[in-house]
Amino acid sequence: MAPIRVILADDHAVVRKGIRQVLEETGDIQVVAEAGDGEEALALVAEHRPEVL
Repeated sequence: MAPIRVILADDHAVVRKGIRQVLEETGDIQVVAEAGDGEEALALVAEHRPEVL
């Protein structure tokens, strides 16, 4: 089964890093990009087409 493609969005880099570590430990989730704000997140969604934001 292909991993679930995710974009992380949070204004705190340390929070994004922690969430990425937890998600990627499952082996079923691939973080394809990270965003520091909503505008950046929307641009990344258009580029990466994730299943989850």
